[in-house]
Amino acid sequence: MAAIVVCALAFTVAVPLRTYLTQRSDMTVQEQRQAELEAEVADWERRKAQLEDPAQIEAEARRRLRYVMPGETPYMVQLPEDKPKAAQPAPDQEPEVDGAWYQRLWEGTAGR
Repeated sequence: MAAIVVCALAFTVAVPLRTYLTQRSDMTVQEQRQAELEAEVADWERRKAQLEDPAQIEAEARRRLRYVMPGETPYMVQLPEDKPKAAQPAPDQEPEVDGAWYQRLWEGTAGR
C-alpha cells in the first residue's frame, strides 16, 4: 500500500518538476539571447552615432563608394592580389583541352 502511495506522489511531482526544469532551461536560453541582442543593439547605436558626423559619412562614401570631391583627381591602383585569380579546375576534373571539337573527339576515342 505504501508503494502505491509513493508511486502516486512521484507521478504527481514528476510532471510539474519536469515542466519547471524545462521552463528554467528555456528561460536561461532566452536570457542569453536577450543579452546578445542587447549587445547587437548597442553596436548599432554606436554605429548610428558615428554616422551622425558629416566627416564620417564623407569618409564612408570615399572608401566604400569611391566618391571624389569636385576638382580631385581619382587614382585607382590595382595590385596583383586585387585581381581575381584564374579559375583552376578541381583536382578530380581534367583540364579542358584546347582545339576544335572534332580534335577533342578524336583524342578521346584514340585514348590519348
